[in-house]
Formats: sequence, C-alpha cells, structure tokens
Amino acid sequence: MTKQFLSQFKVGFIGAGNMSQSIISSLLHSQILPKQNIFLSNRSEKKLKKISEELGVQAVSSNEELVENSHVVVIAVKPQDLNDAIETIASAFNEKQIVISLAAGLPLEKLKKIVPQVKNWVRVMPNTPVSIEKGVIGYCLLNESEATSALVESLFSASGVVEKVDEGEMFEALMVATSSGVGFVYEIMLYWQEWLEEHGFTPEQSRRLTVQTFLGSSLLAEVESHKSLEELQNKVASKKGVTASGLDSMRELEIERAIRYSFEKAVLRDRELAKY
Repeated sequence: MTKQFLSQFKVGFIGAGNMSQSIISSLLHSQILPKQNIFLSNRSEKKLKKISEELGVQAVSSNEELVENSHVVVIAVKPQDLNDAIETIASAFNEKQIVISLAAGLPLEKLKKIVPQVKNWVRVMPNTPVSIEKGVIGYCLLNESEATSALVESLFSASGVVEKVDEGEMFEALMVATSSGVGFVYEIMLYWQEWLEEHGFTPEQSRRLTVQTFLGSSLLAEVESHKSLEELQNKVASKKGVTASGLDSMRELEIERAIRYSFEKAVLRDRELAKY
C-alpha cells in the first residue's frame, strides 16, 4: 500500500505502554501516518496526557470514543486486562474495522467471542527492538484477506521485519524465538560480560565487548545472507583450534538441549495465558 493511501486511515491504540509508544514513533518517523490520524487512550489520564503530548497524537477520554473514531484499533494491554478493557465497549466496534491484538496467549477465536461482529481480527506479536525499528513482527489473521495483510504489513514495516504465520504452533514458536528470545539473548550476553569481568575487564569494557561481538556477528550474518549460519561458524572454527575446542565443550554439555527446554517452558506459559 502507498503512503498516500495509508494516510487516509485512522488508527487507535488502546493502552499507552512502551510497545504502543514504539510503534507510534515508527509510524510517525516513517511518515506512514500523520499525527492527527493516530488516537491514544489509557487508564491513567496523567500518563495519557504526557505520552500524547510527547508524540503529538490525539488523546481520547475513553476506549469507546477511540473505537468510534478509528478504522484500525490496536489493543495494547496485558492479556489478563484485555477482556475488561474491551467487553464493556464491544458494541462500539463495527464489522468493517480491523482490530489488532498485541496480547500474548489469547487466540483469535477467543478474541472473536468477545467482539463477534469484528471479522478482521489480527494477532500481532512484536519484539522490543521495534523501539529502534529493528524488530521482528509476526502476525496471523482470523479470516484470510490480502487487503488486511497488506495493511498490517504496511503499518508495521517501519518497525522491522514483518512475518505472516499460521496461528497455533508457528505463532507460538515465533513469539518465543523472537519476542521472549530477546530476553534469552540478553541472558547469554550476561554470561559473556560476567566472564570478561572475572578476567580483569571493567563492567563497562565487558559490556562494550559483549555487545559488539553479538552485534558484529548478527550484521555479518545479515551481510552474508547467502551463507548458512553453519558455514559462517565454520569460518571461525578451524579444526583442532581454540574455537573448535570451545564448541566441542558446549556440545558435550548439551547447551542446545537446555535452550530448547527453555523455549518449550515459555510455550507452556503462553498456553496458560490463553486460559484468562
């Protein structure tokens, strides 16, 4: 979709948390939407006033007012709060609207039951690097529609890489690998940093070296995208060398198994959230 066409849409965000702020900032920075076409509501009036003034978007006094003024409604609240936020204003929605849920764990069929007249329900799962427009944004649709897909991808393309997936196992995997995965990567980076500190580096030096190692590795993989990750690894790990020795130890300790187990535990928690 062209920017000119997108600029006609009015998009409302229920919830003024960090994710809403990041997405709105990307929309404005990329000039996908004008400020006057973005609406924002929040439980805390003080926070709403502060954020809306900082971003220059339209603050509305109620969720119902936001829904009535928006072509696209983005519900950016915690999974356990979504039902309370939406159920009382369900009648305000209409069948032509696109309603996007950012809530983890809540399947499309459950969302459909809360507001049955909405046909274009979309689940979107962004990760935190959307705040620097380097995120991964996965989405799935209740009803397949090229027009809805095009709109969703156009709205979120400014925030990073957008990937359409099937709901269920694929969506769960994407959420854990890319959204929760950011936290997992930071956990590993902490181990790097602590090990360097144990060998005489200051916390500042250790952090800088760790971040640059992960950043450089990722950028190199992006630049050399024609090569598999295994091929890139083999360029570093010569036979019987220092790197190969460390990799052998990691494999003997079954690091992969531990990480896979952590992924599966996160998936189970995602399924628990669906029970709210």
